[in-house]
Amino acid sequence: MSVNQRSRGQVEEPVDKGLKGSAIGLLSSTVIGLAATAPAYSITATLGFVVIAVGLHAPAVLFLAFFPMMAIAVAFSQLNRDDPDCGTTFSWGTKTFGPWVGWMGGWGMTFAAVIAMAYLAGIAGQYFFLFFGADDLAASRGWVTVVGSVILVVMTAICYRGIQISARVQYVLFGVEAVMLVLFSLVALVKVYSGNAPAGAIHPAATWLNPFHTGGFNAFTAGLLLGLFIYWGWDSSVSINEETTNRHVNPGRAAVIATLTLLGLYMLTSISAQAYGGVGTKGLGLANGNTATDVLATLGDSALGSGLNKLLILATFSSAIGALQTGILPAARTTLAMSTYQALPESFGRVNPRYQSPTVSTWFIGGATLVLFVLGTYVAGGRIQFDSISAIGLLIAYYYVLDGYTCVLYFRHDLRQSTRDLVLKGVIPLAGAVVLTLAFLKSAWEMRKEDYGYTSFHGVGGVFLLGVGTLIVGIVVMLAYAAVRPAFFRGEVDLSGTPSPQTPGAPAAPAG
Repeated sequence: MSVNQRSRGQVEEPVDKGLKGSAIGLLSSTVIGLAATAPAYSITATLGFVVIAVGLHAPAVLFLAFFPMMAIAVAFSQLNRDDPDCGTTFSWGTKTFGPWVGWMGGWGMTFAAVIAMAYLAGIAGQYFFLFFGADDLAASRGWVTVVGSVILVVMTAICYRGIQISARVQYVLFGVEAVMLVLFSLVALVKVYSGNAPAGAIHPAATWLNPFHTGGFNAFTAGLLLGLFIYWGWDSSVSINEETTNRHVNPGRAAVIATLTLLGLYMLTSISAQAYGGVGTKGLGLANGNTATDVLATLGDSALGSGLNKLLILATFSSAIGALQTGILPAARTTLAMSTYQALPESFGRVNPRYQSPTVSTWFIGGATLVLFVLGTYVAGGRIQFDSISAIGLLIAYYYVLDGYTCVLYFRHDLRQSTRDLVLKGVIPLAGAVVLTLAFLKSAWEMRKEDYGYTSFHGVGGVFLLGVGTLIVGIVVMLAYAAVRPAFFRGEVDLSGTPSPQTPGAPAAPAG
């Protein structure tokens, strides 16, 4: 059903895809959204490079990056209230802009997750060895690949076993990283104010939150793009909407709560880390390349001592494997929805009758991640893996932008009903979409340069080729599938709640 057919005030119910309805509540949904952002890893791998870009004003950039993320979270929340379909970007984009745009939205969302997880599998393998003090094995490409692959398979199997066990695992994993981030932050601040911090430490100041002294537009934009990345992942809460209690309200509410929680966690951690290490290029300074690549491990050893620092390493490990699991969950549900509406082969729509979770979709996402992980580890000496994590910024911006514009157009007939509707369904989503559109264009322009990132091909940056190339591959796959199975692309499939011929009696989908 297109947005033009939508009646004012009408609320849709998605096709029953066989998932376990009302399996988790608001808290579990929020924790999954938080875990999907991998906060401990995101801050340890990103904060130093934000400091390199903007100096003392890194907290200001992280604070400003929150606003477009919150704007898109509001868009997700509003769209979910009207149509709680686990296909999210794919489903909403299809109903608003048509099947071609919707399909590419689903592709961008799915492969942003797959590429990110392929990188995080390596981080999980590396930090597994670091936790046990096996630094030599942590530097071994072969051993990291083996352990990372095993962890990925285990997390895929947990996702296959259903949403409830996945949620229980996330309580533990996110709990570890949240506790350790807060502990590190408090200890670091106490040492700074008590004079027990190392040379280079500085007291926090209100000027750190001033975004107008970041060193120019290019520096600010570079920092902002990094800041946007660390918030990405909260939409996992919405992708599991069909399995959440009060599915019209709780998933969107969880996404907003998760984004607000991340803001608090990142502000606390970034300010305390910057105060403790300083922003210099030597010693523990966050602008020191050796510190920037792993901020928490470097500062943690000094602030907490080797014993507690082990727990901080465990927090980063938990963060990586938690994000692996919460990356599989939404991606598998996107491909499940695409199959339900005949935009992918029928096999992707299979649901295990016992666990009520996607079968082929879950294992496909896990398998695709495994292949990319192994290839990324060995192609171009592993350098392509570092470029891939930068490239997903384009994919994130792409599908978030689509959701922002979708919200405005989808609800365009509601915008005159009240100020609340105008702001929540129009102004805020549009503002977020515009900011991310500019971020997408700016980052794509910079990424095209040969010296951007670690790889290049015929004078074009590898990051650009990976990001834009993923979208181009999606277009090729879409055109090929449309030639073979054109019904969805001709608009012949009903997305309004009537089960498609491909999934008759959807709850009884064949077992995998």
